[in-house]
Amino acid sequence: QVQLVESGGGLVQPGGSLRLSCSASGSIFSINAMAWYRQAPGKQRELVASITSDGSTSYADSMKGRFTISRDNAKNTMYLQMNSLKPEDTAVYYCNAHFKFVGAYWGQGTQVTVSS
Repeated sequence: QVQLVESGGGLVQPGGSLRLSCSASGSIFSINAMAWYRQAPGKQRELVASITSDGSTSYADSMKGRFTISRDNAKNTMYLQMNSLKPEDTAVYYCNAHFKFVGAYWGQGTQVTVSS
């Protein structure tokens, strides 16, 4: 059994920054790709950014230049540094990870609200 726990969400003013964390625990052999998704009220869940086990990254177009995804394999933790936040970034942010021999899991989500 494995578990993903997100943290770091909160209320921030437009133009501000937040750093999200996603920590994996449990019977982990290794973690392949990891990713951040988000879901705004009334909208479908969308991919924000992803990172492979060797650190290759990709981003949704609207996040390029503002968000940075990273991971610390020794700590089984993934991060999302979000800068220049906009009200339209308001959403629940979810962590997703593909565990070797186990499959894909989701975290419970963390709320990010960008508002003045």
